[in-house]
Amino acid sequence: MVNLFDLTGATSLVVGAAAGGLGEWAARALAGHGAAVAVADLPEQQDALAVTGKAADATCHSVDVTDEASVARLMDEVRERHGQLDVVVNAAGVMLRKPYDETTPREFEHVVRVNLTGCWLVGRAAGMAMTAQGGGGRIVNLTTVYAERVGPVPESAYYASKAAVVNVTRSLASELGAHGITVNCLAPGVFYPTKMTTPLAEDPQRLAWFAQRTLLGRLGDPARDFAGPLLLLCSPASSYMTGQVVYVDGGWSAW
Repeated sequence: MVNLFDLTGATSLVVGAAAGGLGEWAARALAGHGAAVAVADLPEQQDALAVTGKAADATCHSVDVTDEASVARLMDEVRERHGQLDVVVNAAGVMLRKPYDETTPREFEHVVRVNLTGCWLVGRAAGMAMTAQGGGGRIVNLTTVYAERVGPVPESAYYASKAAVVNVTRSLASELGAHGITVNCLAPGVFYPTKMTTPLAEDPQRLAWFAQRTLLGRLGDPARDFAGPLLLLCSPASSYMTGQVVYVDGGWSAW
């Protein structure tokens, strides 16, 4: 059974892997289970990305997930450097915590462009790259526990974009399945601390409420609670899983 999670010989790419987010922990987990790792993020995130790269012994790359040419260039760079592409984890995303009546159309569209269109562009490019090399591979998109519900924080653009990521995942799974490529979603609950959740520390009562809201009575720990579910979807252990949403939320979605 241990061998089912072994990624020795595989090449993985984590998009949105700058230090401080779940993408960083994804890169660490993949490297720790034998995969060669490439990490990518925005040009302005390269200093933080270097921290991840050093920790995961990874090659570092620049990408803007909203730019088709940039995403295609990234896939070419990784395949040229490593010779193949077996696993792609798309952790790129942005959040906008603003009430609906204070959110502008431009802000809403930016969140959707990064979280949804970016997810599709990465999945599209990864699917084409994997198909071109003969098929087979794993694509994992990060959504959220709020993929099918909303939370107490006003962020309508984020909720909308992450819900749509689920059906983009299913759609890609339906098209790429014939090529032996699986496409799944990982839906974390509140993991703390990460770049997105650090601001919650400004309101200890709310932070405590999030913990109490889970069935396990605590927040997710990026260092110990994230790797297992991620490795399931990235490894041969999930060879008969595709088009699925795996919730890693301490039981939040069971309420």
